[in-house]
Amino acid sequence: MSMHDIKKLVIASNNQGKLSEIGALFAPLAIEVLPQSTFNINGVDEPYHTFIENALVKARHASRCSGLPALADDSGICVNALKGAPGVISARYAGEPKSDKRNNLKLIKVLKDQSDRSAYYYCIMILVRHAEDPQPMIADGIWHGEIVLHPRGESGFGYDPYFFLPGSGKTAAELSSDQKNLISHRGKALTRLIENFR
Repeated sequence: MSMHDIKKLVIASNNQGKLSEIGALFAPLAIEVLPQSTFNINGVDEPYHTFIENALVKARHASRCSGLPALADDSGICVNALKGAPGVISARYAGEPKSDKRNNLKLIKVLKDQSDRSAYYYCIMILVRHAEDPQPMIADGIWHGEIVLHPRGESGFGYDPYFFLPGSGKTAAELSSDQKNLISHRGKALTRLIENFR
């Protein structure tokens, strides 16, 4: 099966915002995008220390369980002064259960005495034609900014209220979802993936 033969694609996620964003970009290609919940697929462990390995295990798992081509992403925030942390554990930086509020509080506490608060969001997207695909399609995106100590904005999720974009003078949480999708790490990775697909 070539990439051009794909008519249905399972997304290794149940995140509604992510699903609608991905679905909109694939719509012009006449590809139906289905969440993994359609097939009662549970999440899979993400035991690796790199975004690429975790995304690949998610894509292969969703494809194996559904029998369809699958797309997975893995993303997080990387802070230069922390050697790339929180990185792959961004969603669970402050431990279980997952909590954006506790994650942000921990990050601010660690960074409050740092002069360098530069950071970037990173996203990798992996598409497999089948579970054992030896040549997955891979695209990534990076979104540069810096961490501020006081939150601003009501939109977005995760670290967005603390992720400041010097070029716009706003945090990610002060952008509309359309604005964010155009310039974010996930938006860039998805756009590159679609371009490769075409």
